[in-house]
Amino acid sequence: MNGKFLLDTNIIIALFAGEESILRNLGAAEEVFISSIAIGELFFGAQKSSRVAENIRRIQEFVASTTVLNCDAETAQHYGEIKESLRKTGRPIPENDIWIASIARQHDLALATRDQHFQAITLIQVTMW
Repeated sequence: MNGKFLLDTNIIIALFAGEESILRNLGAAEEVFISSIAIGELFFGAQKSSRVAENIRRIQEFVASTTVLNCDAETAQHYGEIKESLRKTGRPIPENDIWIASIARQHDLALATRDQHFQAITLIQVTMW
């Protein structure tokens, strides 16, 4: 496998857990990105954990070593298109996942995830890790 990937939050969590399959996939990737949305989800998880400081430190170290993609006006346009498409087909997904998919679509990145619901979104490549 090769290519450029945007990591969904569940993939980052699996990476933090040291899952071998994630480490192998990352090692084979050409380039890896994370979204500011996923970072927010990680910080939320850290805040409700029993090891807040340790988890925040881990997130900060990961963010410092990875390219972060933020939302902008173009991302928002993709968001509107994706959300309307999902509404028309009656297949809603969580709001944060629509933003993450919008960033993947904007930057033409494959989305590495474990969530099947991303398959309902057109014009993005979804890779199940």
